[in-house]
Amino acid sequence: MTGPLLRFHILTLFPEMFQSPLGQSILKRAIDRGLVQIKLHNLRDFTHDRHSTVDDAPYGGGAGMVLMPGPVFEGVESIKNGIEAEKGAQAAAETPVILMDPQGRLFNQEVAGELSQRQELILVCGHYEGVDERVRLYLATHELSIGDYVLTGGELPAMVVVDAVARLVPGVLHNMEAARDDSFSESLLQHPQYTRPAAFRGWPVPEVLLSGNHGEIAAWRRRQALLRTRERRPDLLARAPLTEEERRALGSGGPESAS
Repeated sequence: MTGPLLRFHILTLFPEMFQSPLGQSILKRAIDRGLVQIKLHNLRDFTHDRHSTVDDAPYGGGAGMVLMPGPVFEGVESIKNGIEAEKGAQAAAETPVILMDPQGRLFNQEVAGELSQRQELILVCGHYEGVDERVRLYLATHELSIGDYVLTGGELPAMVVVDAVARLVPGVLHNMEAARDDSFSESLLQHPQYTRPAAFRGWPVPEVLLSGNHGEIAAWRRRQALLRTRERRPDLLARAPLTEEERRALGSGGPESAS
C-alpha cells in the first residue's frame, strides 16, 4: 500500500484532546493498518507573537472572544502546501476545508458516505464565540454541525466526523455489510438485534431469528426496521428507498409486527 486511503488533517487549539479517542478500538486498528491517518495541527503554531495569540474581541462589541483569521488561514495553507508537495496542485485544491460550526449543514450518514470517498480532509475546529467571518466566506468549503446545540469547541464534533467517516473506508470494518445495515444507511433505523442466550429472564429471542431461514429473517428485519422508523423517526421515511408495497403498508398502518 502506498499510503492511507483517507487522511484527516485536524486544525485545533487542543490536539491533546484527540489522543485517547484516536487510540482505541476500530479507529486505532484502521490507523495501525494504514487505512486511515490523522494529522493534528496546532493553531498556535501559526501565530507570530510571543503569546501565541489566536483570538481577539469582536468588532462592534459583545461578549466572548473570536478566533482571528490569520492563524486559521495560515494553518490551512500550510496543510494544503504539504498536500500539493506530495500529491500535486489539483489534489490540494480539491481537498475540502470543513469548518465545524453549529450553523453548518447537519452531519448525517449520507454526508459521512460522501466524505469517505475523499483522500484528504481538513477539519477546522472553532472555539470561543466562533471564528472570524472571513474564514467562513473565503476559506471553508464546507460547514458541518452535529446537532442543534452548542459545544465549547469543534473538537468533539470533529471526533464524531472522523469516527463516522473512517468506518466507511474500505477495509476498516471486517464486514462492510455491518456498515450497510447500520441505522440511517438507507434512511431507516436499524432492526432489533439479539444474541445469546435465547431466553433471558423470561424474555425470548423472536423465533424467526432461530429458524435458520435466511429469507424469512431478512423479511422480518426489514419489517422491524420500517416499524421502528415509523414509530421513532417518521421524518426519515420520506427519503427511504421503499417499495410501493411497503409504502402502501405504511400508509395503511402496516407492516404488521412480527414476533
